Order: sequence, then C-alpha cells, then structure tokens
Amino acid sequence: MDDNLILEKLNMFGMTRQEATIYLCLFQNGELTGYEVAKQTGISRSNVYSGLSALAEMGAAYVAEGSTSKYVAVPIKEFCTNKIRSLNKEKEYLIQNIPDMKEREIGYITISGSKNIEDKIINMIKEAQLRIYLSASVSKINELENELLEVIEKGYKLVLITDGEIRNAAIRNESIYYQGNKKENSVRLIIDSKYALTGELSGRKDDTCLYTGQENFIKIFKDALRNEMQLIELTKGELK
Repeated sequence: MDDNLILEKLNMFGMTRQEATIYLCLFQNGELTGYEVAKQTGISRSNVYSGLSALAEMGAAYVAEGSTSKYVAVPIKEFCTNKIRSLNKEKEYLIQNIPDMKEREIGYITISGSKNIEDKIINMIKEAQLRIYLSASVSKINELENELLEVIEKGYKLVLITDGEIRNAAIRNESIYYQGNKKENSVRLIIDSKYALTGELSGRKDDTCLYTGQENFIKIFKDALRNEMQLIELTKGELK
C-alpha cells in the first residue's frame, strides 16, 4: 500500500496532510485515544487533538463512547460518498445562483498540467452537440471509453485518428476511425467545429495544451486533420 498516494487522495477530500495521516492511523488501528495516535504518528499531542476535532467536524471520525475519549475513523466509502453528496448540493446552488458570466469570444488559452488537460478534454466531449474529431494515441482513446460511448449513444458523429486498434467494439463499429502513425503524447480535439484543443499529454505537471474558439484557427486545424485522414486512406485504408 502506498501511504503517500493515499494521503494525497485524502487531501483531495478536504483533509490537510496532517489530518489525513491521523485519519489513516485511525482507519488502520480502530479506536484510539489522542495519546495513542500521537505515539503512533509522531505528531504532537496538541496537533493530534486539533486534527481529531477537525476530522470529527468534517464527518471523517466519530467519538467512541466510553470513560476515555477515543476516536474511530468513518469508513472510507461512507466518508467519500457523504462528501461528494454535499459537494453536489453546493454545486447545484452555485450553478443556479452565481452571477452570469460576461459573454466574450474565446481567444487562445493555455491549459497546464496533465490533470487539468484531461478534465478539459472530458468536459469538451461531454458538452459536444453535433460532432467530435479526436486524434490521440490508442491508450488515451481507451482511457476515454466511457465518455466516447456516451457520444455514440447520443448519435453524434465521432471521428477518431489513432495509432492502434481501439479496445471497445462499440466504439470501433459506431465511429469513423483511422489507424495511422504513432501519436506518442500528442492530442488534438475539435468539438462541433467551434472549439479546439491541441498539445501534449504525457501525464506530467508540465504538460501544456492550447484551447481556443477562434474560427480561423479551427478551420486550419480541421483541414490538417482532414489531410491526415486522407493520407491514411491512401496509404493504409480507412478502417471503417
């Protein structure tokens, strides 16, 4: 078990590193006093007690009844589910009540970090209403399997340019896809001929992609993809 990775994931659910360490200690050992947690984690008793209080307040720990105050971790599935449910309620409130965004033309925006790029790609695919052109390695396309299946179920046009055989049979059969040269970390995406994203996606924090809604750029970008598809047809043949 990679404790550091688990601590990082707990951070994403609102815990500080110290709180996550205390939670993991409780989770692994059952009911513990603050003194016992401090002894096992090496965290000072004062910080342990403030951490336990914070965990109880956020719904990650319970106080066990008894003559001595002991704490027990809330099961991880229960804690995460409660947190997500609460965030969904806050999300709906914000969507309904936040002031309107000022309409403006989307210029050229740089998106940095693989996680942010992946999130942007998924959101672009989910917001599509007509057609999607996606050029990426087959491993990246396989990672987007669920999102691409949703596109197919909606009946939107899906064109894929990749470098291997797509894993999912439904995606292979219901999309138009071309198998060409190695894509490495390159990713290119056009949504509804209105928005485009292009750049590198290798899983690193220094990955960058360009996102734009500029009509002239998208036209040139789309022509480049069309030329690539035509070249594949001439050399290897369209797979569907």
